[in-house]
Order: sequence, then C-alpha cells, then structure tokens
Amino acid sequence: MDPLHGITLEQMIVELVDELGWEHMGYLVPINCFKNDPSVKSSLKFLRRTPWARAKVEQLYLERIVEFKKDK
Repeated sequence: MDPLHGITLEQMIVELVDELGWEHMGYLVPINCFKNDPSVKSSLKFLRRTPWARAKVEQLYLERIVEFKKDK
C-alpha cells in the first residue's frame, strides 16, 4: 500500500511547514520556493512542474510525518 495515497501535495506542504517551518524545510530541501519569500501557493506551483523536487518533498514527508505518526 502506498503511504502517500490520498494525501495531496498541499497537505504535505502544510504539515511539513507546521512541523519544521519554512527555514528548516529550505535547509533540508534547498529549493528557492522554500527559501525566498515562501508560500504554499508558490511551492505548489514549483513542485507540480518539477518532478525531482516533488520527489524530495514526498521523501521528507514520509520520513518526518508518516514515520513519526507510525511511532505514536
């Protein structure tokens, strides 16, 4: 079963921002939409057209959010 099934990209970004903050996300995934004037809207626009960056965000979500929820 795909652990990302049913989770939107927007939901991933919002949960990661709540957990890590934009600054730490920009450190972990060094892309400009997280570093310079970050917003959910600009991040969605960039990540939807940049597969390698989306893959990194999905991996970060799996490591930081999904695994954390499993441990609880």
